[in-house]
Amino acid sequence: MLTFNHVQAAWQSLRSNRLRTMLTMLGVTIGVASITTILALTNGANTIISNQVDAIGGNIAVVRPQAPPNEVLQFSSGQQQLISSLTELDITTLEKVPNVTAVAPIMQLGGAVTGNTPAPFGTPIVATTPSFIDISQFDVAEGQFLDPKLNPATAVIGAQLSIDIFGTEQSIGKTVNIRDKPFTVIGVLKRTNAPIHYNQVDIDRSVVIGYEIGKILNHNAPSVQQINIQSDSVTNLDKVIVESNKALLKNHLDQADFAILSGESIAQPMSNVFAIIAGASVAIAGISLLVGGVGIMNIMLVSVSERTREIGIRKALGATNSDIVAQFLIEALCFSIGGALLGLIFGYIGAFAISMLLPFDPLLSWSTVGTAFAISLITGMLFGLYPAIKASQKDPITALKQFN
Repeated sequence: MLTFNHVQAAWQSLRSNRLRTMLTMLGVTIGVASITTILALTNGANTIISNQVDAIGGNIAVVRPQAPPNEVLQFSSGQQQLISSLTELDITTLEKVPNVTAVAPIMQLGGAVTGNTPAPFGTPIVATTPSFIDISQFDVAEGQFLDPKLNPATAVIGAQLSIDIFGTEQSIGKTVNIRDKPFTVIGVLKRTNAPIHYNQVDIDRSVVIGYEIGKILNHNAPSVQQINIQSDSVTNLDKVIVESNKALLKNHLDQADFAILSGESIAQPMSNVFAIIAGASVAIAGISLLVGGVGIMNIMLVSVSERTREIGIRKALGATNSDIVAQFLIEALCFSIGGALLGLIFGYIGAFAISMLLPFDPLLSWSTVGTAFAISLITGMLFGLYPAIKASQKDPITALKQFN
């Protein structure tokens, strides 16, 4: 009952100064809205890859290079990519693992890509095998995918890349130059609108060539960044992973310089990138909360000063120091909670508006709501505690003598 009286008193105090209340909550609102927008977009991006893996049946795993335990990652010059520990022997070994139905290496190359006009800088050049399209379940909108029976100097391009370099998606038979070598376009992939993919390439803007010709373009130095494995069923995937791990360890002399990932763990590298970006952005947004907290403290100190006589009367009627602290702390928490509610609303609206320019939707999870409220409550507690303590320490006799 006493707590309800404190809340009622706090509500009446905030209502009597509506403009001041709204301006005080503004800092918290901006901070929480920024954090909500960032986390909602990050959560939305992180779900893309998991949904992709689920959509293709959950019977795939990927092998990626990684630094062995207690060793530092090495990077190649120029492209700043991890020097791959995966070899052609690994590819042939994985093809012999029981219950494996398809294996597709992915070798990414750098270099210029031109058609009628040059492709944007950084256009992915992907060298792989015909199994790639079956495992990843991409669709060919026109023409066909790679075929070892055809001329090796053939390529399949993404729908957006076709528009970028030829001005149309109908580019079958046209010539695309890759590292100044002519390739005939035999297929255009169906648009996916998924720049974030577990294959770590934007397939809509990529050019795909055969693995063997890719090695030649790479000066006969294969550098496999990923190997996709498909099992014959979801139930056999765990068995495939175990057997694949044993076989690869033999190839690598028991050196764990690779990782076999499945399910949500496939998205882990990309999720880590988003987590770093989100963390940095949230830290910046936290500045707004700091400003909002300072605003709460400032207004609460003003409120304590204005209500000195009220404090004296309450103490004279039997209110304890803890009662006074609770009253003013609840007022500070009202500022922060109100700001959090408005921040969540505006934050999600902002995330939805930004997502209209992106190929994925925001995801507002309970963890996002909990994080926003927790941060705002901590802000209210930290910055409201000092004014509340100061109010409780006022001498009732001195306070009663003040009339302003």
